[in-house]
Amino acid sequence: MNTSKAQMAALPLLEKDHAVSVRTFKFYTHLSLPVGAAVSLAFAPFNIWLLAIACFSFLFLAWEDATPKQAAQRGFLFTAGTYLAGTYWLYHSIRTIGHAPFLLTMFVMVALVAIMAAYTALVGYALKRWIPAQGWIRWLLVLPGAIVILEWFRGWFLSGFPWLALGYTQTDTWLAGLAPVGGVYTVSLAVTLCAGAVVAIILGSKNTRIAAASVIVVLWLVGFSIHNKEWTEKTGEPISVAIVQGAVPQEMKWAESQRDKTIELYRGLTRQHLGTQLIIWPEAALPGLSYELNDVLSEEWTAAHAAGSALVLGQVHYDPDEQVYFNAVLALDKEPQWYAKRRLVPLTEYFPTLPAWLTGWLRSMDLPYSGFKAGIDNPPPLDAAGQKLALTICYEDAYASEQLDVLKSATLLVNVTNDAWFGDTTAAHQHLQISRMRALEAGRQLLRAGNDGISAIIAANGVVEKSFPRFKPGVLTGDVQPRIGLTPYAKVGNWPVIILSFVFLIAGLWPLMARRKARG
Repeated sequence: MNTSKAQMAALPLLEKDHAVSVRTFKFYTHLSLPVGAAVSLAFAPFNIWLLAIACFSFLFLAWEDATPKQAAQRGFLFTAGTYLAGTYWLYHSIRTIGHAPFLLTMFVMVALVAIMAAYTALVGYALKRWIPAQGWIRWLLVLPGAIVILEWFRGWFLSGFPWLALGYTQTDTWLAGLAPVGGVYTVSLAVTLCAGAVVAIILGSKNTRIAAASVIVVLWLVGFSIHNKEWTEKTGEPISVAIVQGAVPQEMKWAESQRDKTIELYRGLTRQHLGTQLIIWPEAALPGLSYELNDVLSEEWTAAHAAGSALVLGQVHYDPDEQVYFNAVLALDKEPQWYAKRRLVPLTEYFPTLPAWLTGWLRSMDLPYSGFKAGIDNPPPLDAAGQKLALTICYEDAYASEQLDVLKSATLLVNVTNDAWFGDTTAAHQHLQISRMRALEAGRQLLRAGNDGISAIIAANGVVEKSFPRFKPGVLTGDVQPRIGLTPYAKVGNWPVIILSFVFLIAGLWPLMARRKARG
């Protein structure tokens, strides 16, 4: 009877606890999508970098008292929000430029978002299901380590999609000073450590709060202390450069009626700057294959050579021996040299096994030369204007570790791109931010030639020294300083931060191992 009365008396408390639990569940679940979407505002062009820390603090709190299933659900919604808001520009390239049916466009976009979100869902589930650590070990070790491993994994698995890594949000803060030391994922680790520290300050004991605040202070002080450190050294005198931006709209680029106009546009803009030591055109600048444009290229090479200029241009190249296409860069100086793009864009530049009807549509998009072959791994730099140029084409500059080998001899970085595929969206700004991170990691200046922008000259510390307005034809000119030497990151790559992150994650198993040891 007494037990029954006690149970009856406890019912209101249980009902109250249940009601609080339901409200908490709804709060975190309902807000996961919009808070995740807010992460996109931490990237360029908005650059509200503090949101990266604040939003991931929310995610860590949302996982705190969740079941494995709830953690998976909240993680999925959070990252879905980030990629829905952060890669909305895919609609322009697939639907507006590619003329895909609306339903197919939606399918492709939703599939990408679902895949990216599924990674976070799996991490959330696994952490709650198999990692028993709580308190400061969870907040300051396990969670930051798990997010960095997640970013690294999705950056290479099944070709990878390294876009929107958290480290990019800090290109204009003191934390950017960590990039030459450990790369973009080290900056991501700093961001997630700050997010975990915020959670520890909210939920932890007095000593934990002091330790968490100390972590934040130390990270930012270290970043500040090395923010302007020069990790590489100057070599030779500065050289003059001219970056030609044709600003030809993508929907007009491959039209037969536009071919001669495009050639005359680039020729006219270039002739005004002959005598500049290095002249760069963007990705696939001229609409045609290299052998179809032999006369044009020969004429431009002759004029440039006579004026003491080297010409580097993006050009679609056809190899008649192998009967394959390359998205390539041609350097015309003492002799012609080719660089072929290594990281091709799935479903546009190369085609996995797909249904015939889908492959047929993909091949009918505005770029007539698709089905490219990837270039060789670890190609040497191109020689132009007395410099060793480390080349990347379009989004392959997002694959940081694949550009490390060439830094042993390269003196300048060059990225040629065509962000006209994405129209007047945030894509070009995000891409420029990625290029800035590559300059930081390499400790070298980066020259960026975009078909319709953003063409830019980026300093070795990641600062944009000069840029040219988007959607306007013209030429960006300036002087750049070649550099040699290797930053710590260029020497060791991503492995130190990845190994450290795995150590952080394994630390979460310590309570489980301790219990097993205590049992005998």
